[in-house]
Amino acid sequence: MAHRDDRAAPLLAPAPWVEERGAKTRITAVRTFLTAPHGCAHLVVRVETDEPGLYGLGCASDPQRTLAVRAVLDEYVAPMLVGRDPDDIEDIHRLLLNSAYWRGGSIGGNALGGVDVALWDLKAKRLGTPLHSLFGGRVRHRAAAYTHVDGADPAEIAERVLAARERGFGHVRVQVAVPGADTYGTASAGPADPAAAAAARERRVPWDSAAYLRTVPRALARVRELVGDEVELLHDVHERLDPRQAMTFLNRVEDAGLFFVEDLLAPEDAAHFARLHAASPVPLAVGELFHDPQQFVALLNGPDIDFARLRIPALGGLTPARKLAALCELRGVRLAPHGPADVSPVAQAATLALTIGSHAFGVQEAATFRPAVLDVFPGTITPDGGGLEPSGKPGHGVDFDERAARRHPLREPLEHERWALLRGTDGSVQRP
Repeated sequence: MAHRDDRAAPLLAPAPWVEERGAKTRITAVRTFLTAPHGCAHLVVRVETDEPGLYGLGCASDPQRTLAVRAVLDEYVAPMLVGRDPDDIEDIHRLLLNSAYWRGGSIGGNALGGVDVALWDLKAKRLGTPLHSLFGGRVRHRAAAYTHVDGADPAEIAERVLAARERGFGHVRVQVAVPGADTYGTASAGPADPAAAAAARERRVPWDSAAYLRTVPRALARVRELVGDEVELLHDVHERLDPRQAMTFLNRVEDAGLFFVEDLLAPEDAAHFARLHAASPVPLAVGELFHDPQQFVALLNGPDIDFARLRIPALGGLTPARKLAALCELRGVRLAPHGPADVSPVAQAATLALTIGSHAFGVQEAATFRPAVLDVFPGTITPDGGGLEPSGKPGHGVDFDERAARRHPLREPLEHERWALLRGTDGSVQRP
């Protein structure tokens, strides 16, 4: 719970028009909750008002800096919001963005994103309408979603892709295990030996870029041969290649007919996307690590990418994400929002409210949550027949059960630091 949510007045004076019009609804508290029903940290934000039963829910989940985000919300953001009119989302967003002075960063972005989504949820609830109706309504009845499969052998992977296709998925992300090396997204293809599995979890198995470049493109091409052309295949490099290696990879996967390659380069190397995009027909998707909308704008100016991987909490919420979606539409770039399990059901529903009404939409990542998550987040939207569909309830449609959440406490806060342990074959630190 926020430490200072009992303040009677905001730290910054409300906008002058709030007093002039005599706003009837005011924010009374901003509360935060940490829970881990899926094993990863979900940081939920609840903006409460003086109208009985009226509140909004947002997601500020940052699994790598959870406690820092919560501290920003509890100690800085919450006291600034008490007494304000929750309708003034744009004004509040800009005030909170400016309040840190040094703007940007994932910690401040997630804190702001949690509040922003909660305010949009609250506004839609006050109006008694689904959140997507505030953004112009639907342009499609459902949003295509993609699921994940992995394996160590192309035949095994192809079998799993076809099984996903039978469940209705027309888009499947494919990850390929590389023997003796750490390979992102291949948990189910890990070693059977307990000692080897523990070494992999603790990142004592190195990343081997040469082995990756030899193994993965061949496997992807073979999977394409086995599954045919009636399913879209995606692959996530997870920012592990340098620009020279990235060009080699693109050249070698051209025959795989990929829907897109995700995070081919790290954000630090984003200036190379223009050259790669011009040299290869393989579609490029990037953005899940971006925490500043301007990082997208630089790539959309070309445009130098084909898909924008928005992570709504990290970007600061729906307010900037809506503006980026409009820019993507104008630049001919499609949306492929980030949506793994560490983006809570609240964030997934908020993302869907955006994508269901955007002409720029391409495909949305859809997490398969554990049953415990459904208890903590009533109304969780789950993929059905390869797509996601809004519930039609007021707001984004997902609620939060505080009592159920207490049954799933957070793990040791530093357990996530295993992400920082990955090293290359020469012992140097490797991007995760």
